[in-house]
Amino acid sequence: DREDDALARKENRVDIIAGVDLTGESDEVTSILIDLAQRESMNYSATFANMLVPELAKRNVVRRNAHRFAGFRVLKAPDIPSVLIELGYLSNRQDEKILLSKKGQAALAQSIARAVDRYFESRFY
Repeated sequence: DREDDALARKENRVDIIAGVDLTGESDEVTSILIDLAQRESMNYSATFANMLVPELAKRNVVRRNAHRFAGFRVLKAPDIPSVLIELGYLSNRQDEKILLSKKGQAALAQSIARAVDRYFESRFY
């Protein structure tokens, strides 16, 4: 019914950007704020990707054109930086060997952890 729809819209607007209540704002202002937040998140995501790719390159698991953009819904949160990490293909024997071995998994995890550490050190210290 209408009341449920109105309540859902109101609650959805509150959650759009880090819990900021945009209920009283016009659609135009809301759209501009979402766009600004999304651009900032994309910049943070690109910064992290630029730190991640060299770490993974040390393990020789980087593909050509390793840093790309995609429109996946999970990558489009307006206020949360995000990256999608493709570590290999199980159809590739060399990739499969790395991905299924404890040593390979540990090395990949360490590379990702180093990139995460570098990212947060650059942002907050």
